[in-house]
Amino acid sequence: MAGSSAVYASCRPHARAGFFHPHPADQAQRGGLLLPAAASAWRRGGAGAPRASLVAARTATEEAVYEVVLRQAALVGDLQGRRREARRWRDEQMEQEGDAELGWGLLGDAYDRCGEVCAEYAKTFYLGTQLMTPERRKAVWAIYVWCRRTDELVDGPNASYITPKALDRWEKRLEDLFEGRPYDMYDAALSDTASKFPIDIQPFRDMIEGMRLDLWKSRYRTFDELYLYCYYVAGTVGLMTVPVMGIAPDSKASAESVYNAALALGIANQLTNILRDVGEDSRRGRIYLPLDELAQAGLTEEDIFRGKVTDKWRRFMKGQIQRARLFFDEAEKGVMHLDSASRWPVLASLWLYRQILDAIEANDYNNFTKRAYVGKAKKFLSLPAAYARAALSP
Repeated sequence: MAGSSAVYASCRPHARAGFFHPHPADQAQRGGLLLPAAASAWRRGGAGAPRASLVAARTATEEAVYEVVLRQAALVGDLQGRRREARRWRDEQMEQEGDAELGWGLLGDAYDRCGEVCAEYAKTFYLGTQLMTPERRKAVWAIYVWCRRTDELVDGPNASYITPKALDRWEKRLEDLFEGRPYDMYDAALSDTASKFPIDIQPFRDMIEGMRLDLWKSRYRTFDELYLYCYYVAGTVGLMTVPVMGIAPDSKASAESVYNAALALGIANQLTNILRDVGEDSRRGRIYLPLDELAQAGLTEEDIFRGKVTDKWRRFMKGQIQRARLFFDEAEKGVMHLDSASRWPVLASLWLYRQILDAIEANDYNNFTKRAYVGKAKKFLSLPAAYARAALSP
């Protein structure tokens, strides 16, 4: 697969998450949902759609995703109730089984192990989590590990043995941990996190649905189809983590707009992964590019498998990169509405990931045989700048 972006481009093993804030010139509002202008334009006009035509009604796909956004945003007001319920549940368990027998020290060990996994596979983001409060930091680690384990079901060493029934069992396990019945230490960490923060199970279920797609689907006819896939495997991560990251107390943005922003960052990250991994995916028989837009550009599946950079390919890639950048632009505006302790790791991840698009251009759009990446020097230069930007008030 093209990879996924968990916890803002850092959660998934190889890269498959968004932020979305109103911009009157680039968005269309229909019934409360602020759609990325990029989505509307590219869905209607393909890779060459002009920015002047960025107005469109929501598709059924966007409606479905929006329902999840609304549900998640509505949970923010229920945070105190969830925390009271969590404390009540803990008290009852301790009365029934005893503190020592229940092993709350093991829960701390579970969080520590999640942190170790995050440090090993997402070094830059792990460093950013050190700025968060201990409670938020541990919660992000727990979400990271669950996303990584989910991704590895279909993209890890045992992927060839994974069946739809195996994913069904993984989803049942997810439901159990949300109900306070974890299977192992990693599940226990996420179960505890879900009891402390206004996290909804639906984005987690939707990520599993994205894994199901990867078991059988290797082509996407339109951008609308691809948009849904990007939501499943990456946009969901934003909805999982915003409740943990927190919204700045002095922010004037609604919870709905911040969650919409989280969605846009996920879409941007996943589109970037797709553009970076065209060659790698084609060698596995997969094409994560809208087939109708390829046809409009005068390109075919055979051109992808042939892997030759032509003028047609360059023009096509310029349009695809422009779309991804539009999503990043909208996402960046929303980052500033996160709690101050959470802004820097998210903003740093956004800036670093967006630079992959620059690297594709620097490679003359050869994403068939050259892998675009951001060098260590550029990474280190970006971090202090992102920190300074994140320190500003929303």
